[in-house]
Amino acid sequence: MAHSPRLVFVNRYFFPDQSATSRMLTDLAFRLAERGVSVAVVTSRQLYENPRAALPPYEVANGVTVYRVSTAVQGRARLVGRALDYLSFHVAAARALLKLLRRGDVVVAKTDPPLISIVVSHAARWRGAVLVNWLQDLFPEVASVLTPNLIPKRIERQLAAARDRSLRRAAMNVVLGEGMRDRVLSAGVDAARVQIVPNWSDTMSVIPQPTAASATRRRLALDGRFVIGYSGNLGRAHEFETLIGAARLLRTDARFAFLITGGGAKAEAVRNSVQSLGLDSFFFQSYQPAELLSDSLAAADAHFVSLLPALEGLIVPSKLYGILAAGRPVVFVGDPASNLAKLVREQRCGVAVAVGDSEALAAELRALRDHPGRLESMGTRARELALARFTKEHAVADWLALLDIIAPAVVRRMQPTLTQATQT
Repeated sequence: MAHSPRLVFVNRYFFPDQSATSRMLTDLAFRLAERGVSVAVVTSRQLYENPRAALPPYEVANGVTVYRVSTAVQGRARLVGRALDYLSFHVAAARALLKLLRRGDVVVAKTDPPLISIVVSHAARWRGAVLVNWLQDLFPEVASVLTPNLIPKRIERQLAAARDRSLRRAAMNVVLGEGMRDRVLSAGVDAARVQIVPNWSDTMSVIPQPTAASATRRRLALDGRFVIGYSGNLGRAHEFETLIGAARLLRTDARFAFLITGGGAKAEAVRNSVQSLGLDSFFFQSYQPAELLSDSLAAADAHFVSLLPALEGLIVPSKLYGILAAGRPVVFVGDPASNLAKLVREQRCGVAVAVGDSEALAAELRALRDHPGRLESMGTRARELALARFTKEHAVADWLALLDIIAPAVVRRMQPTLTQATQT
């Protein structure tokens, strides 16, 4: 019997995990399966917040066949343990792919864990599969910026060279924006093999709501205050000193409040800094379930996003898309010349401030609070931008069109649906 080509994703987390990277992959895989694509996922048995979850090794979820491999379960708390988890997933995923892949399959390496494209590119070549890299970030460059001298320079150059070979071997490299595209092109990748497909938010489940309608806001007794929210991972790629500095400048104005939702490498440091400075305007809560995300985002009048300037082109903050979908202004702190800063200014859906300029940030927050009409207009434009450019439907159409170019056999049996999708 002839083999029916299928689309195989490789990523450390997948449904039912609720991390941002898992939700993105889950959205895309389930929607492509609905459109008739044969989809499989090679993933771990872990959850982002629970490395010992021991999810079932095999299941079929919403038409997607899920293969979960056993890996080390040290978790993300310590660097050595995280590295062991990464390495064990590389080995286990390679073994699974060598068993699963057949000639004509399309295998998509999503960049969790780092450098997984190196392993997947070899498996694809040995089994005659078509390789696609879905780049959410670029390692080892990110590691070099966040932890200088963590990797000896000679080894870092070797890892980057191996990664670059995997990019050049791929039929397509999917990136998140212009800055990342430029970085990939600088690695010698043919421009025809680099495609921008932005991340997105579920604009059907995340919808604009008045702040007064937010149960989260009522639960935390934030009614009557101007709330700046932060939702998601407080990771090492993000910068919070500028926000804390602005909060110090605004501490005498009890109308301001700061709501931090999530966790991550910098979460404890932010809490400690706030406590040591005696800033009682900060409120903290853990990650919220997906079904409460819309309500949680609605609790804030505006939302904070940050990125260290040295990471421009290496990472795109995915929390941006949920903020836009929720119809809230974006308060970005980072490189004023970055793509995200330009987007915010050009679309007039928020404000952008340079890292370290707490006075400018405090002034912008005062201006947003004192001009509710401007705040509302920014929120309206944010939602319009989300609907125009950053929906699941846009991403699915982009992926279907991409697959139709590099591997038409994968989408052949649902060609009528493809035509409709690309016209959406």
